[in-house]
Amino acid sequence: MTKESNKYLRGRITTAIVFVVVLFVALVSRAYQLQILSGEALKARAERQHRGVMELHTERGTIFDRNGRVLAASVLVDSVGVNPSMINNLDETAAKLSKILKINKVSLLAKFKKNRNFCWVARKISPEQSRRIRAQKISGIQLIEEPKRFYPNKNLAGHVLGFVGMDANGLAGLEFKYERYLKRVAQKISWGRDARGNQFYLDPRDGREDAEKNYNLILTIDSRIQHVVEQQLKRAVNETGARRATAIVMDPRTGEILAMACEPDFNPTVFYQYSGDVRKNWAIRDCFDPGSIFKPFVIAAALDEGAVTAADLFNCENGQYAVGDTVIREAERKKYGELVIGDVLKYSSNIGAVKIAERLGKEGLSRGIKKFGFAGETGIDLPGEGSGLMRSWTTWTDVDLATIAFGQGVSVTAIQMITALSALANEGILMCPQVVRGIVDDKGQVVREFVPSEKGRAVSAETARIVTSYLTGVVGDEDGTGRNARILNIPVAGKTGTAQKFDFAEGKYSTEKVTASFAGFFPANEPRMTILVVLDEPQTKRWGGQAAAPVFREVAQQVIRCFGTGMGEQEYDYDMDRHIEIQNVSIEESTIEQAEAGATLVPDFNGKTIGEVLRLARERNLDVRLKGSGWAVQQTPAPGTYAADGTVCAVLFQAD
Repeated sequence: MTKESNKYLRGRITTAIVFVVVLFVALVSRAYQLQILSGEALKARAERQHRGVMELHTERGTIFDRNGRVLAASVLVDSVGVNPSMINNLDETAAKLSKILKINKVSLLAKFKKNRNFCWVARKISPEQSRRIRAQKISGIQLIEEPKRFYPNKNLAGHVLGFVGMDANGLAGLEFKYERYLKRVAQKISWGRDARGNQFYLDPRDGREDAEKNYNLILTIDSRIQHVVEQQLKRAVNETGARRATAIVMDPRTGEILAMACEPDFNPTVFYQYSGDVRKNWAIRDCFDPGSIFKPFVIAAALDEGAVTAADLFNCENGQYAVGDTVIREAERKKYGELVIGDVLKYSSNIGAVKIAERLGKEGLSRGIKKFGFAGETGIDLPGEGSGLMRSWTTWTDVDLATIAFGQGVSVTAIQMITALSALANEGILMCPQVVRGIVDDKGQVVREFVPSEKGRAVSAETARIVTSYLTGVVGDEDGTGRNARILNIPVAGKTGTAQKFDFAEGKYSTEKVTASFAGFFPANEPRMTILVVLDEPQTKRWGGQAAAPVFREVAQQVIRCFGTGMGEQEYDYDMDRHIEIQNVSIEESTIEQAEAGATLVPDFNGKTIGEVLRLARERNLDVRLKGSGWAVQQTPAPGTYAADGTVCAVLFQAD
């Protein structure tokens, strides 16, 4: 071999070696890059190709009334998910699902073609729909359990409880206010692909034991009192033709709300079937001119500031009193001469109230009524509270001072009004209203307790007692305007109100549209319950004493029957130190279907008279079979169950 040939061969060998070395280095570098530098990224990419994760909403905490009765719970229902890539005949599957779920077939097909791996078809379907889909046994259809919010008492306390959207978020009421306690972190469900590329789902219940804890609410609401209030409010609206109405029951010693109702009401389980106006809790949101139920606070402020005394006489000018160019008249064209303060309240004299306010002056009146919490939020633990409307006293004219004295030209909310009245019943101490007593965990252990809190002193205890004695005369005396609120053998303190509504279209107060109201508490000598009733635009019985006072009386009488004349704490109070036993809420599928289909909730007849039972049954479209006399002591079906229209209820009565 020539010298040149050897040199050429050595060059080729060297080149080959260099090539092998370079190739080896490249392979090592690539392996290093894939395994070390890009390993995590590639692994994540592989996971995305072979596994996916979606979030499912978890069960919300339960809401109980003060006695442990369930007001809101979550039940597990099926949602329909579809993997179109696993379905052989999309057209046939779409047709079957369309028929069962009442969904347009064309829109289903479009969804299948757009989402080849997974898509939701329907969320939180009925148990019957779930059974029909499961019977089809179609590959690629997944029935996945999701919690659905359910309100077993249908409309009861709907405005207080609020409601929950499809995404399990609280949208109103307590469901919204206490969202961070009631809703846990969403649960994750994993899906993957097997060796053949078929999609499968891991058990959504895996890992539930590690989920964030659930918390439950214990309310101040008593569902028994709430039921009575709602029934009487509905009856009053039907009898008077009122556009709407609201009523609140409060314990004046603590500020705890025992009942809060609005009419018309709604069923939060199917909240989307009602308009926004119906769902609005106007007991705390909307303001109204209070009319004469405002007079006790004007008089209390004047007495407390020393502007007047109980012995003072006020000339009521025989029914007409000029303030500048405006003539103030008595309601119903009544005519009064000289009246003491007690009679100003008893006869609800506008002119008497004006003269008392004039003694107090603009600044003094403004200062006095603000001490009762008017012109500011009460701080109730519900979302969307309004603050009422009261202009600065520096802008008031003499006519403004006069009209505010009898509750026109100032606007209040219902929650402001009952909180202020409760201050008079509570020896002058203003309490913060509350609807939640505490938060407990799934074992019933108290996590957080909301104790009653004072907002301050509105008037002295002596002033409160004096005004209470006046209000007792309003109801107890034969010539008092509140005599329709009397309760046999129990002293009641209260005040009627009838206020003209401002017509914004006409720019003046209407002569046709009024707000009728009654605010009172009992027993007057040792107040345990304050009740406010407001009817908006009643068409008949337009005066507060005719329309609202009887509602107060009926509610109070039924409460006394349930709890006794003393209404002792042990009988209706919930002791937060007595830990409630939280159990898994089990609601039958048939109950859910009946509630959503409009079946009737059987009322609690216990403690009611034969007449009351007959009326309640008629309102619920139920038939009754009665036995005995006196008060109802036993019934079948049990209260709180659902029954079809026309169901016969057997009720046993027994005399005391």
